[in-house]
Amino acid sequence: MPQPLIRRAGPGDSQALAAIGRATFTETFGHLYPAGDLQAFLAEAYGLERTRSDLADPARASWIVEAEGQTIGYALAGPCGLPHRDASPEDRELKRLYLLRAWQNGGLGRRLFDEIIAWLQKDGPHTVWIGVWSENHGTQRFYARQGFEKVGDYDFPVGGTVDHEYILRRSAESFSTARIR
Repeated sequence: MPQPLIRRAGPGDSQALAAIGRATFTETFGHLYPAGDLQAFLAEAYGLERTRSDLADPARASWIVEAEGQTIGYALAGPCGLPHRDASPEDRELKRLYLLRAWQNGGLGRRLFDEIIAWLQKDGPHTVWIGVWSENHGTQRFYARQGFEKVGDYDFPVGGTVDHEYILRRSAESFSTARIR
């Protein structure tokens, strides 16, 4: 079986990105929300208009992951938008990184993560921020192994439901002095 393909997404990928965004968010978190909250969130966060806007923004980058003729994951990165007093305009954020469950825990997420970090660091070392759900312990462990530390928290609305999220950060200095592992 061929290795899944990770590539930068372009304008022609907007429908596939919107669809995989809705699918992976629902598969991962859909059970947590009332149907109305989930549908409102998906329409706003993963609608075609939002996806096209993200793809058209030169400060952002999206990736798409494909295997066996199917879209199985995606990622989004760009300027930091997390609500933390130490975040600066030069900082970057890994905004989304999702794979369908059947493709998790085999190293593919790490490959995608490495692609994103390379892009975020392409013009010099930058501090990178990540928001992660407070109950997503596996993802928190993954990011801790990559050198990220919890530095805050915030509320993340999904429709009328509000999730408790952690803010993780890895300093620019750590990117300039150490390899990612």
